[in-house]
Amino acid sequence: MTNPAGTDPAAYFAGVHAKLQANIARVLTGKADVIDSALTCLFAGGHLLLQDVPGVGKTTLAKALAASIDASCHRIQFTPDLLPSDITGTTVYDQRHATFEFRPGPVFAHIVIADEINRASPKTQSALLEVMQERQVTVDSLTYAVPEPFLVVATQNPIDLEGTYRLPEAQLDRFLFTLSVGYPDRADEQAILTGRAAAAAPTLTPVTSVDEVRWMIQYTSRIHVADGIAGYITDLVHATRIDTRLKLGASPRAGLALMRAAQARAAGKGRAFVVPDDVKAVAAPTLAHRLVLDPDAEVRRTRPEAVLADILAAVAVPVPASSR
Repeated sequence: MTNPAGTDPAAYFAGVHAKLQANIARVLTGKADVIDSALTCLFAGGHLLLQDVPGVGKTTLAKALAASIDASCHRIQFTPDLLPSDITGTTVYDQRHATFEFRPGPVFAHIVIADEINRASPKTQSALLEVMQERQVTVDSLTYAVPEPFLVVATQNPIDLEGTYRLPEAQLDRFLFTLSVGYPDRADEQAILTGRAAAAAPTLTPVTSVDEVRWMIQYTSRIHVADGIAGYITDLVHATRIDTRLKLGASPRAGLALMRAAQARAAGKGRAFVVPDDVKAVAAPTLAHRLVLDPDAEVRRTRPEAVLADILAAVAVPVPASSR
């Protein structure tokens, strides 16, 4: 799909982005920044991990995002007894034709909601590694492609440790963004209460198509990244590798993810080029969950977000050539 003839692609992208944001905001009150970040993740072609306490709207956001797009969507409720084949699918013997046939699992959808992903065993969690990175599933030495675009929206509760399994670094690295929904402020929470007292939550209908989303993902990859911006991203990534508070800094994949996220944010703002503020805005959700703290920093209860904030403050921001 291409944008309609005679339409500025940047303005067209921003218009669809605004429609999606307004639609999701009908069921997630007062969380414009979180919704905007979730859409940035979608249009960057990445996967999203929503990590927060129960009852703040993690699953609501995931379902609203899926409902706003006319695409296939499957929800997987992760439990300790879930098996890898319950996610990817399995090969069964067809007696009528005397052949083996593959029956796809719920991962074969445009949008997969992985609810409470940390309740499944590490073996089951690892079933998502290949499909999240390579957009394919291998079963019995045969490879099956998942539909494009493909987005995993996972949720997890960080405070409930009983019956859960921590996501390994390799799994976390597959997520482009990690977001926290957070509590609403007093005015928004009162609006939620009064609104739900008067009527049930609205039922969302799609406001865009899967072909349109596919075009938008392709469009973000063409957003211009100047050499100075690319150098700025490189400096940020390298700074995480030499910070003494970090045992493991950001990888080259993390640098690429940061660039793609910045491109998607720029497109959402109606621009065809990335500015330093785009990089700063997406740095924390892109990089924080990929950083591993040094044991001494962990003892001091240092947060990766705090380390990243210090790095952002220390690394020089590129100055446009016209301003020199």
